[in-house]
Amino acid sequence: MRIPCGDEGVSACRKHLVFAYYVTGHGFGHATRVVEVVRHLIVSGHDVHVVTGAPDFVFTTEIQSPNLHIRKVLLDCGAVQADALTVDRLASLEKYHQTAVVPRASILATEVEWLNSIKADLVVSDVVPVACRAAADAGIRSVCVTNFSWDFIYAEYVMAAGHHHRSIVWQIAEDYSHCEFLIRLPGYCPMPAFRDVIDVPLVVRRLHKSRLEVRKELGIGNDVKVVIFNFGGQPAGWKLKQEWLPDGWLCLVCGASDNQELPPNFVKLAKDVYTPDLMAASDCMLGKIGYGTVSEALAYKLPFVFVRRDYFNEEPFLRNMLEYYQGGVEMIRRDLLTGHWTPYLERALSLKPCYEGGINGGEVAAHILQDTAIGKNYASDKLSGARRLRDAIVLGYQLQRAPGRDIGIPDWYSLAENEARLRPTLPNTEINGNASLVELCIENFEILHGDLHGLSDTVAFLKSLSGLDGGSDPKSPEKRQLRERIAAAALFNWEEEIYVARAPGRLDVMGGIADYSGSLVLQMPIREACHVAVQKNHPSRQKLWKHAQARQQTKGQGPIPVLQIVSFGSELSNRAPTFDMDLSDLMDGERPISYEKAHKYFAQDPSQKWAAYIAGTILVLMTELGVRFVDSICILVSSAVPEGKGVSSSAAVEVATMSAIAAAHGLDIDPRDLALLCQKVENHIVGAPCGVMDQMTSACGEANKLLAMVCQPAEVKELVTIPTHIRFWGLDSGIRHSVGGTDYGSVRIGTFMGRKMIKSAASNLLPQSLSSVNAPQEEDGMTLDEFEEHGIELLKAESSLDYLCNLSPHRYEAVYAKKLPECITGAAFIKKYTDHSDTVTVIDPKRTYVVKAPTKHPIYENFRVEVVTCL
Repeated sequence: MRIPCGDEGVSACRKHLVFAYYVTGHGFGHATRVVEVVRHLIVSGHDVHVVTGAPDFVFTTEIQSPNLHIRKVLLDCGAVQADALTVDRLASLEKYHQTAVVPRASILATEVEWLNSIKADLVVSDVVPVACRAAADAGIRSVCVTNFSWDFIYAEYVMAAGHHHRSIVWQIAEDYSHCEFLIRLPGYCPMPAFRDVIDVPLVVRRLHKSRLEVRKELGIGNDVKVVIFNFGGQPAGWKLKQEWLPDGWLCLVCGASDNQELPPNFVKLAKDVYTPDLMAASDCMLGKIGYGTVSEALAYKLPFVFVRRDYFNEEPFLRNMLEYYQGGVEMIRRDLLTGHWTPYLERALSLKPCYEGGINGGEVAAHILQDTAIGKNYASDKLSGARRLRDAIVLGYQLQRAPGRDIGIPDWYSLAENEARLRPTLPNTEINGNASLVELCIENFEILHGDLHGLSDTVAFLKSLSGLDGGSDPKSPEKRQLRERIAAAALFNWEEEIYVARAPGRLDVMGGIADYSGSLVLQMPIREACHVAVQKNHPSRQKLWKHAQARQQTKGQGPIPVLQIVSFGSELSNRAPTFDMDLSDLMDGERPISYEKAHKYFAQDPSQKWAAYIAGTILVLMTELGVRFVDSICILVSSAVPEGKGVSSSAAVEVATMSAIAAAHGLDIDPRDLALLCQKVENHIVGAPCGVMDQMTSACGEANKLLAMVCQPAEVKELVTIPTHIRFWGLDSGIRHSVGGTDYGSVRIGTFMGRKMIKSAASNLLPQSLSSVNAPQEEDGMTLDEFEEHGIELLKAESSLDYLCNLSPHRYEAVYAKKLPECITGAAFIKKYTDHSDTVTVIDPKRTYVVKAPTKHPIYENFRVEVVTCL
């Protein structure tokens, strides 16, 4: 249901009503929008009890009324931030557990008693989960007002923290289900937990003063360019410098600490300053994306230079809305922290924000809440079930990073047509013969080397690449020009050669997670693939993005080699669509930087961490093969391999990237060697503890054949033709997968712990087997005579066991199964065994690891695969 944005105001109500309004403990943005709704309720003569952890001034600055009652209670914690841009996912879940899960019973009892004591007519939540359940227990109707819900935000955190936190997400969703309906704000995320939805306009705080009045009070002339610096209360430790602003500019700083010293062109604002007036008096804003900043920037047509926060899933939807209305410019985090602001501020001044929608959402929401409190039932949307299913599907796509589909939702919410148009989709018809390929001729392209191999997705990619040559169309009816397309259009010199490589994902038929234990595996390349286009240019001829130009000018050097990357489909996840760096950053004097240093370099900005998969291939070629890159390199990545599905999306990117770079630089690398090099990228630069199976399949696999490979480390036995009457299908389980995730890493550590224990046990048995002892003695319940039966040669091999899969199931059960514990703490293992002899994982002494199950699995899995290959 959508409520029109009229100006009739909240109608007077004869009945005096009491509202209990719960506000989440995450930041001030929720509190500031609650103020606008509460103000309208109080103007209508009602009492509002606000339950919040925010400072009183957030409410009392705007509302001075005895009908406003503030109760300082914190019932959730939101996302825990280490600073203004960094979210700690594990800490967020742990704090929520301590804040809302452990004391849940007492919270519910207290809230039910309090709600009855104030005789609340309606409970409103933005968007505290337990408030909805407390209202239900008290027999009071409840309504949520929000653009996101915490089950959506926390769902991805579980991926990093481990499955044992999943109950938090389910409990939050169950709490929300007690809510009668959701008043949904623009910029919303998928929220399938809510039964019914009513959409309202933007909730925006009103202006108190004009632009001229504010500037006059601050002593700022009308000709001075002003940027408001708005990162909340977090950035007190950031050292701002005078030279970071263009000449003649002034910066108004929100949230500065009392003892923070600022340069003369930076002005410290009071903590309780009314920011909407200052925003309307500024020329642009520099800050982080949140509902408050985005809604007020759109309302007052203020260009917004934003820096991404990592791991806050609300952001992509608000960012899409901001960019749809041409109001946003993204600044790279390192440019924020190093002061390269000028190109972004200048770009912001050229924007023409075009939001013309309603901004009276506070008034509309208050009207709905009043009607609900007096007993009115808003008719259930006939499409509510379809809406919830749609939201659940979108939630699944968002969490699992799969290509989007047009599902009938607003343009800024959907990833739909524009993104799909850029991503190479597979036509329904097969392409047969060269004649068809000629008909699908790639305009403005001539294929100098290689061919299309009849691959329709490669044809589609080349056609989309050709379409970039014309750049963006300023006459396009689309309000929004995707930044990734604009950046890609400016990436290449179209007169020079471009090298394109394709690498498929893979389906794990058998062997799977046992690859790093040396198993025989059966793997099949899938239809979905990654395409990478690479071009090298002399630094003097390379087209640079404006911020890259500014960075080189600051260094005072002539043209130097740079790396510029564009990733299509970035809006499918919260990652930046572009990345650039000076290639000299990969050097430490005359030598390449270490893998450890590179890992830290790419990890410092999570929104650009994805670039490690691509730029890492360059560093590995420099380190392992001694290659030196003297030209600038441009890379365009477009992958149709679904992320987070366990089908090797990362390996496809690595293999396609290294193949294209090798071709562009005349490097002849054997596919097996290329796969091993790509594994180094993933293990040491990305930091994901995968085996080599994924890269080998992507580099060496063939269509309609199973790759039979022994992962010791990467020996291809044969390519097994799949009979025509057999088909393999991969079914999406709905569970997000990542080789960099906590669960994957803990299983690998447990496996290597088990191998270390087996080697240690074999070493202890060996000298006793060699000794001649007359009387049998017992060791761990087994006599020496029995030890000798096991064979000295076997014990020698097992004491230096390189791969678990070289141990037979019979041998494992007969000698070692009873010696392995089900689980062990990291501290206990380290104390007895020192380390687990795995170079790509680190044991956490505080964590408990399962040992027996992950040790047994690869031994038996290898046996099962060998049996199948004999059939």
